[in-house]
Amino acid sequence: MAATAVRYLRSVGASTTAGTAPVDPLPRPDLRAVADDERPPVDASEFRRVLGHFASGVTLVTAHAPDDEAGPAGFACQSFASLSLDPPLVTFMVARTSTTWPRIARAGAFCVNILGAEQGALCRSFAVSGADKFAGVPYEPAPATGSPLLDSVPAWIDCRIHAVHTGGDHLIVVGRVEALGAADGGDPLLFHRGRFGRFGPLTG
Repeated sequence: MAATAVRYLRSVGASTTAGTAPVDPLPRPDLRAVADDERPPVDASEFRRVLGHFASGVTLVTAHAPDDEAGPAGFACQSFASLSLDPPLVTFMVARTSTTWPRIARAGAFCVNILGAEQGALCRSFAVSGADKFAGVPYEPAPATGSPLLDSVPAWIDCRIHAVHTGGDHLIVVGRVEALGAADGGDPLLFHRGRFGRFGPLTG
């Protein structure tokens, strides 16, 4: 994966020096997967409906670019997962049309803020395009990369971008974990079929 990341960085003219390599987004693709005279194999609305049955946690992926006058960047992300223990890698998926991703890519690093059950409103504020998502949101620099680590999140993972792969109309971003931490207790924020919820243990 490291070799893939280096090739990608070189292809977009970015530095490959360790710790300083920013990542530019891939060119915007033609997102059509079928010809105009073909019927898509799966209806998009049905795809969303069925996949909505898979409950997931919710995170905010944040980054800080020192040269970006617009301030820190961030977006709400459900498609986050652990990937590898050795080396420690995580992954998230982001739409190739995202306006936030290029800013995170330029930073070359990000922090995954895992949200707790009471942070649904915070998640919604980061899901709004064009707004000042960090207005009134306290945070501190994550220890390894300086990415925004939001106050009161139950867990966080501080990463540098390790590789970027294409996946249809999304990008698959792999991050190498540089630091992480978690608080004891507290329920996670869950998302299922378009609604937020919280974890409840099974009884009996």
